[in-house]
Amino acid sequence: MEKGGGKGRTPSEHLVVVVGGGIAGLGAAQRLCRHPGFRNLRLLEATDRCGGRIRSQSAFGGVIEIGAHWIHGPSKNNAVFQLALEYGLLGEKEMSEENQLIEVGGHPGLPSLSLSSSGKNVDLKLVEDVANLFYTLLDQTREFLHVAETPVPSVGEYLKKEIARHMVEWTEDEATKNLKLSILNTFFNLECCVSGSHSMDLVALGSFGEYAMLPGLDCTFSEGYEGLTNCMMTSLPKNVVLFNKPVKTIHWNGSYRHENFPGGKFPVLVECEGGEKFAAHHVIVTIPLGVLKEQMTTLFDPPLPQRKAQVIMRMGFGTNNKIFLEFEEPFWELDCQQIQVVWEDTSPFLDVKAELQDMWFKKLIGFLVLPPLESSYVLCAFIAGHESEFMETLSDEEVLSSLTQVLRRITGNPQLSGPRSILRSRWHSAPYTRGSYSYVAVGSSGEDIDILAQPIPSTSLDSQLQILFAGEATHRTYYSTTHGALLSGWREADRLISLCDSGAQQLHPKP
Repeated sequence: MEKGGGKGRTPSEHLVVVVGGGIAGLGAAQRLCRHPGFRNLRLLEATDRCGGRIRSQSAFGGVIEIGAHWIHGPSKNNAVFQLALEYGLLGEKEMSEENQLIEVGGHPGLPSLSLSSSGKNVDLKLVEDVANLFYTLLDQTREFLHVAETPVPSVGEYLKKEIARHMVEWTEDEATKNLKLSILNTFFNLECCVSGSHSMDLVALGSFGEYAMLPGLDCTFSEGYEGLTNCMMTSLPKNVVLFNKPVKTIHWNGSYRHENFPGGKFPVLVECEGGEKFAAHHVIVTIPLGVLKEQMTTLFDPPLPQRKAQVIMRMGFGTNNKIFLEFEEPFWELDCQQIQVVWEDTSPFLDVKAELQDMWFKKLIGFLVLPPLESSYVLCAFIAGHESEFMETLSDEEVLSSLTQVLRRITGNPQLSGPRSILRSRWHSAPYTRGSYSYVAVGSSGEDIDILAQPIPSTSLDSQLQILFAGEATHRTYYSTTHGALLSGWREADRLISLCDSGAQQLHPKP
């Protein structure tokens, strides 16, 4: 491959490579393929499937979500919801006007049942009171978005400071006060799952309000979330998507030849692990922030500008996993939707120094009760942070054994029949994700998200838009969501379409 100067092309010859077949990459490819200026497009997917962190799987006689679970804020301004409507993937209830108008404030619903580590039912009125305190304080953290200086660096520190202030006014006995702290600890762990962070002490207070919440009652896909990305993929022209093409290096700011365009020179060359090379005018990188953190020093040649590299390292990217447990018979009431687990020896103020092997399961927030499947009953546990990553290193048998003991303990029934099978996600150890989703970490800001989204190089007009960036971590107000990822893919596609149209306008100005 030659390298040197060289530039220029006709507007009808925009060669584009999209790296990553998640919803951001598919969204970008779909948008570009509908424009006549982008007939030469390839989408390189590292695995044997599209969807990325949207991953549905047939199991337990039904479909379960290994990855993205809900459409958050399904309403008129949610791009994923609107696309799902377009493809006819939602039921009447999910599409109802009433559901679209419900304001939930971005907070998960309260549990149907709360069980303590001593095997007792926790009073749901107490849980509700604690939840009201926690979410009132959490909503207050969003008010620091435009202040010059925050009182403390992190959301976690602010919450603990305010809780300590409220505790002075608590009038209950010591046992109830301690139980309230344990319930609060469960809500901290729940918020870690929502934020995709190991600890709320890692989440920046000043930028927490960047995230924008949409109205609508969170809903699911009855046939699986992956049905949406499958529809997007099948809408693309044949041979656009190439599977099992992990990218090794993206060479940019060069001048490369393409065997199908012998007279042309291309500024970018995408080199795959298997040795295949794809020359292009533009590359849209949609890989997860976790992979960028791990591979950015080898993935880009020349290296990324220092400013962008620093942003990638500053931003937060954590793990939130699911553990599905299948039972022959439910030990819960059939109208139960969510079971909360409260560990009575925990508190937001206690920093426990114990081996992960002995206490990883204490990070579990509880269990979501899935709708009954053909011949089984399934609970879905959520767990975030280092404990979640440690869980990935254990065998199925070890996880099953630990959670069986947890269930026997919280139900107070040492003879409780354990789950008959287990299925779980492993997003941290997955080589092409390295975690679940992004958050604004202490030391970073919403501005960092915009910097990550900026194309490179940004200095020369002649060589602009060689590498563009999309994915949930590049959307300033909807980071960590599928709708943020989809919008980011559309954003970068529109950026290239504008470039193409302006080039055509210069060649063929209107009379």
